[in-house]
Amino acid sequence: MSLLHLFLLAVIQGVTEFLPISSSAHLILFPQITGAQDQGQAIDVAVHIGTLGAVILYFWSDVREGLAGIPDMLRGRLDRPGARLAFLLVVATVPVILFGLALKLTGLDEAMRSAKVIGWTMLGFGLVLWWADRAPRATLSAPEWSLRHAVIMGLWQAVALIPGTSRSGATITSALFLGYTRRDAAKLSMLMSIPTIIASGAYLSIEVVATADMAAARDGAIAAGLSFVAALAALSLMMRLLRSVSYTPYVIYRVILGIGLLVWAYS
Repeated sequence: MSLLHLFLLAVIQGVTEFLPISSSAHLILFPQITGAQDQGQAIDVAVHIGTLGAVILYFWSDVREGLAGIPDMLRGRLDRPGARLAFLLVVATVPVILFGLALKLTGLDEAMRSAKVIGWTMLGFGLVLWWADRAPRATLSAPEWSLRHAVIMGLWQAVALIPGTSRSGATITSALFLGYTRRDAAKLSMLMSIPTIIASGAYLSIEVVATADMAAARDGAIAAGLSFVAALAALSLMMRLLRSVSYTPYVIYRVILGIGLLVWAYS
């Protein structure tokens, strides 16, 4: 695979993974629109590892607290902040794992990889994000995350397995509806991405290991590094912009892309 191809895929994944515009949709659409070679699962795993590294680095203090709280969580001491965070992240990840397995076993995951599905979800969930962002100003912060909210946000994250929905978009939307501020909604969404990316990456890795070779390992390492840089830049920019800018620019992008895809798919 050429360096340019790897660069484009890494940038697409890195930039779109944490923005509420659906990374899976952009990765699916890239070969369909450009006619380029499908990148395959090995590259998918690599770019996900890159984005995982970016979010861990950006939220390292929270990640460190959650990791330190795992022993307490296993002992049932959920009154401690680290243990509670670790527990809520586990709870929020369960729905997406179960729904993902159901889609894989039924074959619906492949059936939904179409421009029509992506167009409708891009448009529909973009408008839902706009509605949530226009709700009365929120007051909740990330430390107030509760078990009920973790379950609700986890269910929204599971729905985001439908291409075009956007994992970050769905979880941010649900957090806004629950009353969290824009920045804290984004922060919870990003923290939820860590166990989700680990789970999806581990699953894909099982299928990739048997066919891996040196060329694939080299391409994967390049893609992971580029994706890490792109994801870290996109995440840093979005979190800074949320101090003064709403989610409207992302909604506008989703609506335009969704309408464009529907026109293209039905013409």
